[in-house]
Amino acid sequence: MVNVAFFTFGILREAADHPQMQAFWDRGPHNFEGAEQSDGFIDRSRPKPESEDYDWGEATVRQFFREAEFGRAQLPRTLSLWKDLESVFAFAYVEAHAEALSHRKEWFRKPDWPTYVAWWVPDGHTPEWSEAVERHQHLHDHGPNPYAFDFKHPFGPEGESVELDRTLVKNKIERNALRVQAHESGKG
Repeated sequence: MVNVAFFTFGILREAADHPQMQAFWDRGPHNFEGAEQSDGFIDRSRPKPESEDYDWGEATVRQFFREAEFGRAQLPRTLSLWKDLESVFAFAYVEAHAEALSHRKEWFRKPDWPTYVAWWVPDGHTPEWSEAVERHQHLHDHGPNPYAFDFKHPFGPEGESVELDRTLVKNKIERNALRVQAHESGKG
């Protein structure tokens, strides 16, 4: 069995504490909660409360993104693990996360790099940040391939070029909507 590791990366337009960034930070908890409730979500790397490190290793960045220039908080990034690529897609482009993505030009610098990368990992393997950064760099340098790919050019676990299963994505979107409704009704 295999799973999909998924890494996102961006550079904020302004300092993390700039008023323009508040809407971005305000959406974070809701988006993380939405991911964790999504069909096919396995886990994500979380910050350690006692330090700036994460539980899946040190949250490194690519060498040409100098922290001295931007600062760690100005480089938001995520690392997560999913059962399949359709699960990530069903979360990323629907509901709250899709709404947040519609504001990315307000919050993030225009990228000259991929904003995310996906790759297959064996069941039981927890990807580390250094692995994510290396896959991201590989996608940037070599384009999509079985080692590092994106939604436009996905690859299967055996290295074959594949297409997303749109029916499966639709079913996962429907299941996610039901989970959100159940969660919201449970709060009241």
